[in-house]
Amino acid sequence: MIQEVAQILGLSKDTLRYYDRIGIVSPSREHNRYRKYSRNDLVDLMNIQIMRYADLSLDEIKGKLGFHKMKNIDSAYCEEVAAFLDAKNAEIRKKITHLEKVCQLLNLAADTLRDFTNESDQRLAEFAHELYKDIRQDKLEIFEEGCDYHQD
Repeated sequence: MIQEVAQILGLSKDTLRYYDRIGIVSPSREHNRYRKYSRNDLVDLMNIQIMRYADLSLDEIKGKLGFHKMKNIDSAYCEEVAAFLDAKNAEIRKKITHLEKVCQLLNLAADTLRDFTNESDQRLAEFAHELYKDIRQDKLEIFEEGCDYHQD
């Protein structure tokens, strides 16, 4: 059945075996020790693919998104997971905003090259400079958050 699941979901058999080994998806075993994936296992694997596409690590997925397997769902845990997902969503929205600016820059660069003038070149340079400042600001925020021990 692992071959079928791998083919259906576009995952390698090694990936499915790894997910089983780390306990993120644990299919039942038949008498011959072959993995038998249930409908819930397939849904879990699809959700894992979606979360991986959203840049969540396997540790994050395993640690935060296994609540549906819990017998008693703790409301505090659910709130923690919801806050985690909100933070991930904010992080993704920030990336989207940045990528939209990069798209604007690429379009402006292409337009500038198609109809090159000093004015269009100046607009491109100004836009690139603003984008660079945005990028540097993000890097500075990361640096400031991550290097508190350097402060006097």
